[in-house]
Amino acid sequence: MRHKVGQSPSQRGGRGRDHILPRPCPVADYPGQSPRAARESMGTTWASPGWARLALCLAGFGLSLYALHVKAAHARDKDYRALCDVGTAISCSRVFSSRWGRGFGLVEHVLGPDSVLNQSNSIFGCIFYTLQLFLGCLRGRWTSILLVLSSLLSLAGSVYLAWILFFVLYDFCIVCITTYAINVGLTVLSFRGAQGPKGKAKGH
Repeated sequence: MRHKVGQSPSQRGGRGRDHILPRPCPVADYPGQSPRAARESMGTTWASPGWARLALCLAGFGLSLYALHVKAAHARDKDYRALCDVGTAISCSRVFSSRWGRGFGLVEHVLGPDSVLNQSNSIFGCIFYTLQLFLGCLRGRWTSILLVLSSLLSLAGSVYLAWILFFVLYDFCIVCITTYAINVGLTVLSFRGAQGPKGKAKGH
């Protein structure tokens, strides 16, 4: 079978490589989006959590572990004095050992003292900061929503525990107040992260 000179492979019966293999749609074909935003819209991607979120999560996790240590040491020895026990009105061990230091003082009344959820507040803190750091390493719509919701939940818990600290226990817990500030910082970062992709899309 002879072919005419100048014919392309697709014109010679449709057996050319270009005819068999479809061309992929490039990322730049998504109008109004940068290549990174287009990839994120198609699914969840891994990325750096940022130094601010990393530092806040590590600090919060470390303080939560320290609170667990102080509570366990105070349970073994009632005369134990932690570094954060400055005075009678500035005592973190007294706050951690109070009934509000376990299950936020609510789980025991709702689910009973033997409930698996009636754990030390510091355990919930370790779970929260781990979740924040893990979700901060992901880029996607649902991860941004989870970050905002978990941050708002921690912010509500911080306000509740701060009210208990100042108006019920009449104490000034340095560790507690520091974790409240960390939770506020994580909430700000979560909202900025959720609004970031929209702002970038509008700018293009």
